[in-house]
Amino acid sequence: MARPESHDAPPAASTAAARAAWRERLRVVIFEADTPGGKLFDVVLIAAILTSVLAVMLESVPEIRARHGGSLYTVEWGFTLLFTLEYGLRLASVPHPGRYARSFFGVVDLVAVLPTYVSVLVPGAQSLLVIRGLRLLRIFRVFKLAPFLGEASLLRAALISSRHKVVVFLAAILILIMILGALMYLIEGAEHGFTSIPQSVYWAIVTMTTVGYGDIAPQTLAGKLLASIAMIIGYSILAVPTGIVTAEIVEQATSPRRPITTRQCVECMSEGHDRDARFCKHCGASLDAGRQPPGGGG
Repeated sequence: MARPESHDAPPAASTAAARAAWRERLRVVIFEADTPGGKLFDVVLIAAILTSVLAVMLESVPEIRARHGGSLYTVEWGFTLLFTLEYGLRLASVPHPGRYARSFFGVVDLVAVLPTYVSVLVPGAQSLLVIRGLRLLRIFRVFKLAPFLGEASLLRAALISSRHKVVVFLAAILILIMILGALMYLIEGAEHGFTSIPQSVYWAIVTMTTVGYGDIAPQTLAGKLLASIAMIIGYSILAVPTGIVTAEIVEQATSPRRPITTRQCVECMSEGHDRDARFCKHCGASLDAGRQPPGGGG
């Protein structure tokens, strides 16, 4: 007698579907700021980041460290374990953990927890925990400040567009600085503090950037004349990179732009997509795929 066919899903497939559904719900809460759960998660996260950074800053004050050092140390480890757990959940919730780990926020999230562990071997390394302040950049997503993301994209595009001009400008400045340093070394010599060409190049950098520490100064008439020329050149060149970047910003700002959102691509972890975008503009992945219920279909 033939056994009736079972239309129930195999246990392995059911378990995999449940795991995928759990991971998707977790990803939405952790990465999507457009949902109530995601916004609450990010608000709590930002509060924890602010508190942890404040604890690190207070621990550096000798009087406070003497009285509350033990408590602050416990708080520091508590936040480190909390952020370590959060980092693990982020890796577990995304389809491609490696891509998230290599992304900007992935690197920042990792660096935010490393100093405490490193301090076990290198005392004092926990002071680097102020790096956690970089994680506050998530505030743009939490409060849906998409216009700020748009302005950040504009600035980034302007910097990328002007990078070649800025590099050429910096190369020319470096050549000029070496020439001025060599000339000052020949004019003043070791008896006036210019003991080597690198030392003279350091003087040229300090002078042309208008910092003027005053630890080395020319004494001869020719040296003072060369220093005056370097100062005048320094004032005139400071505006050049600013002008280059400003021109690119104006060009980017006058170009037609569309409003963007905080939606995140599940494939490449990028943000800043148009409101009506259905595919990621960086990798081409579907932006709607991550919002579909796992295992669903029609």
